[in-house]
Amino acid sequence: MESRHVDGSRVMVTGGAGFIGSHLVRNLVHLGHSVLCFDKLSYAGHRESLDDLASSSKLHWCIEDVCDPQAVRSAINSFAPTAIFHLAAESHVDRSIDGPLVFAQTNTMGTVCLLDASLSYWKGLDPARRERFRLIQVSTDEVYGELMDESSFHEQSRYDPSSPYSASKAAADHFARSFRRTYGLPVHITNSSNNYGPFQHPEKLIPVIIRHALAGQTIPVYGQGLNVRDWLYVTDHCQALIDVWKKSAPGEDYIVGARCAIRNLDVVHAVCHLLDSLSPLVNAESYRNQIQFVKDRPGHDYRYAVDPDKIMSKLGWKPAVTWEDGLRKTVQWYLAHSSWPRIKNLESSKGVFREPNLGTESDQS
Repeated sequence: MESRHVDGSRVMVTGGAGFIGSHLVRNLVHLGHSVLCFDKLSYAGHRESLDDLASSSKLHWCIEDVCDPQAVRSAINSFAPTAIFHLAAESHVDRSIDGPLVFAQTNTMGTVCLLDASLSYWKGLDPARRERFRLIQVSTDEVYGELMDESSFHEQSRYDPSSPYSASKAAADHFARSFRRTYGLPVHITNSSNNYGPFQHPEKLIPVIIRHALAGQTIPVYGQGLNVRDWLYVTDHCQALIDVWKKSAPGEDYIVGARCAIRNLDVVHAVCHLLDSLSPLVNAESYRNQIQFVKDRPGHDYRYAVDPDKIMSKLGWKPAVTWEDGLRKTVQWYLAHSSWPRIKNLESSKGVFREPNLGTESDQS
């Protein structure tokens, strides 16, 4: 990756061993920043996501829980970051339906722990460093609820969460805004659409399609697959987060998306089409024959779509990867990394796990 201007900032990333977090950590390190990866390495966090940085002196680890106030405070005070990106979260809607308490604890109370520790740290900085400090609360478009028409969410859209997951993220966003308004803490909130790409957890939509297809299993699709989600390649999201940190005026919030709203069934068909070409079945049949429609999940939002005009016009950000190129890269990566960690540590994770179906794509972790 080509480096840009390097200022040697120290950056803390919570959830840095997760899907989006690991891509963000990698990007920041390549830009010359020292990065503290703060992650408790639960079922969704993998050290392997950052194996390529194992020898880098820029990468530092802190294996702790964001819900532990003392651990969070100690990490921030010791590392002394210029910026904190908060991505640590439980992010799977089905899990939140089966076990909402851990979502409220991690996503909401964990955010409060981070905000409280960040506020104390920020207040103790000298004026110049206090002016530079930023905290970016990384959230989801799901906090807005569902769209029943062809409109799009924007920064002023009303919060109307439908699931315990989106409610816990909405509460976290409200706490972030309250710390900004009450204490002046320089917080940005970003709400992104569905992310996809390499290193995504195997329970997410696109990895599930690939995994089930290659294993000869049925590919389950909720309802009739008509639910619409807005897709964003993960590295484009990471660049948007860095642009918010580097370019934005204090206190501004942003929607992040690629204007790529697609029906779930069309996503399944697109993945199957690529697999037919890249890893054809010996009988020359299509993987689409493995699709099976299943009972819809409770409270399944019909449609998400976001309007990223503000971040494009004010910060000059725009997605660099098209849906077609990004999906091909993603499928090729999974085919080349068949040993990528399977779903792990289910027994020790809080909340009940069940094999995921398609149509749930909460990919903000």
